[in-house]
Amino acid sequence: MKSTQQYKVMKGKTAGQCFTAEIADTFWRRFLGLMGRREISPQTALLIRPCNSIHMFFMRFAIDAVFIDENFCVKKVVPGVKPWFGFAFCFGATAVLEFAAGEAARLKIEPGCRLTAIRR
Repeated sequence: MKSTQQYKVMKGKTAGQCFTAEIADTFWRRFLGLMGRREISPQTALLIRPCNSIHMFFMRFAIDAVFIDENFCVKKVVPGVKPWFGFAFCFGATAVLEFAAGEAARLKIEPGCRLTAIRR
């Protein structure tokens, strides 16, 4: 069963958009990532942790990579990482969120934002 969590994007004390993250925190889920999928839905991400770098081998579509630290503060956004040949990394990141290309900009996610879990 896939584990998910909802997050909202915070800029200072201002709450922004919300999204749902599928959690990949086991070896197998991190290894598979988004490989084999044809797309990822809008307002949805794959949260890979621990992770500070990604590759795009065997991927079918471009993604936005959002690197975060242990406090869920956004350290780096890499938009439009291309399938097969793309690679992205961020020193000091402890996790990465993979969104469909363009989704990070639409959600207004940028370095310095903080992601806050929405309690269920």
